[in-house]
Amino acid sequence: MTEPSTQQPRQSPPPPAGSGGTEPLDSTAQLLTRITAQLSLVSRNGTRRPMHRTRPSEALRPSDTLRPSAAPRPPDAPRSPDAPTLLVVAHGSRDPQALRTVMALLDGVRDLRPGLDVRLGHIELNRPLLPDTLDGLRGADAVLVPLLLGRGHHVKHDLPAAAAAAPAVRTRVAAPLGPHPLLVEALYGRLVEAGWDPADQGSRSAAVVLAAAGSRDPDSAQDTRRTARMLAERLGVPVVPAYASAATPTVPAALRALAARGRHRTFVASYFTAPGRFASAAAGAAPRTAALPLGAHPAMARLLLHRYDQALSATARSGGVSLLASA
Repeated sequence: MTEPSTQQPRQSPPPPAGSGGTEPLDSTAQLLTRITAQLSLVSRNGTRRPMHRTRPSEALRPSDTLRPSAAPRPPDAPRSPDAPTLLVVAHGSRDPQALRTVMALLDGVRDLRPGLDVRLGHIELNRPLLPDTLDGLRGADAVLVPLLLGRGHHVKHDLPAAAAAAPAVRTRVAAPLGPHPLLVEALYGRLVEAGWDPADQGSRSAAVVLAAAGSRDPDSAQDTRRTARMLAERLGVPVVPAYASAATPTVPAALRALAARGRHRTFVASYFTAPGRFASAAAGAAPRTAALPLGAHPAMARLLLHRYDQALSATARSGGVSLLASA
């Protein structure tokens, strides 16, 4: 039989005054666990998330407070999930590479702004067609961002008509992508990939043909000419706009005219958003490897988001009236 211990058992400290209970104080680890569990129920815009939408994986981890954001948003950028859908409106093409290229571009947009609802609608030739995508957004807000490079019939008529035909969706129509310095950045990158040497800047023998689809709308031609001037300033050589249809000069005619001026080291910049019949025809006329279409170049994803944000800002300034954002 062992002797009873002479050591007095340690007493738990009394509960704080007014606690009304006898439970001991939480440890530091328990307090942190409770705090992070509560924080996981709060969305980025400060509102409380519904319980059914909160997953365990969304709870904060200790490293989250130390890891900087990979892609910080500007202060005025819209927040998800309350932000309107970004509905990219592509023309459409029978070339199977076109859809794959556009889908890769949309993935780039999602990478830049995680959580934003990004969808696709085509004017023709490819699914999903724009009316079908709008039909799937009934009761929602959406910004239609044309994957088109200038003002023309599609931007001025087709997109507003599609928006008007979908009254169940609150829509805004953004400006076309061009002209804009980010397009010049993408064009320059594609030219370098095709063999353009920055040492050619200022060369008397080098030049570039900016091959575009073409349009009968004078505003579209004006936008293309402006992009050509901006690209010429970047390259330091002449840049001549040329067209695959509906306008002149054609790409072969522009190349001949440059050769007559002693510009024999010529490149073709592909002013198309994705592969297709016109882009292939322009590339076939090039004396050397033509630049690829703009496609999923990182500057294109940034530009789509810029036009989206611009349309939201313009609508806010106008008191909520849907309108075409300025270029």
